[in-house]
Amino acid sequence: MNDEQLLRYSRHILLPQIGIEGQDAIVAARVLVVGAGGLGSPAAMYLAAAGVGTLVLADGDTVDLTNLQRQILHSQEGVGRLKVESGRDTLARLNPEVRVLPIGRRLEDGELEAEIAAADVVLDCSDNFATRHAINRACVVHRKPLVSGAAVRFDGQVSVFDLRADDSPCYHCLFPEGEDVEEVRCAVMGVFAPITGIVGAVQAAEALKLLVGCGETLTGRLLLLDALAMDWRTIRLGRDPACAVCASR
Repeated sequence: MNDEQLLRYSRHILLPQIGIEGQDAIVAARVLVVGAGGLGSPAAMYLAAAGVGTLVLADGDTVDLTNLQRQILHSQEGVGRLKVESGRDTLARLNPEVRVLPIGRRLEDGELEAEIAAADVVLDCSDNFATRHAINRACVVHRKPLVSGAAVRFDGQVSVFDLRADDSPCYHCLFPEGEDVEEVRCAVMGVFAPITGIVGAVQAAEALKLLVGCGETLTGRLLLLDALAMDWRTIRLGRDPACAVCASR
């Protein structure tokens, strides 16, 4: 790192759990953020502020007026633009040293596989089960740590699925694909603006810990937040030995 970087990231460097070596790892990292909305906004902003060297931001949607209540990566001037382009501009203002690679379409099949294979950590900030399961399958294949978040109404949840650990479950272990799981969307049910900020910030924190290799991540645990009561709960997760996605890995 140069002198300016040492100053910019000095508050991280002062932390013995991070230090210069940890900050070097952050600066050298490539992180994939799928979704540039309510969760992806704070997650990407904290990752950029922390100095992640390359941020790949993937989202096929455009900024809508209804997004601005919670999607802090975007502003009034961005309405109608691709979220990844609006997000790239915001992140460039926040930290011009970060290389932001915008992908303005839904990542699928081979392209999703390639981006996950190239990433050090993957953040699932999407809003539908089909995307979450596709991301999970690719992360299991390539053994990439996955930081998964969700938020709707006043409820949020975060977990880490890291198949580098033999006892880690995958997303499919928790929410098996094909089961009758109700998909709750913000556009129908509403969402409390700060809940997306809280969950997205936790996702960024878990991603940075994974990059540095410090602390204890949420691998094997599901963190639940009821923001209406401001009550946090943790549920222990076990690997499903019969899981169709990760059992043979």
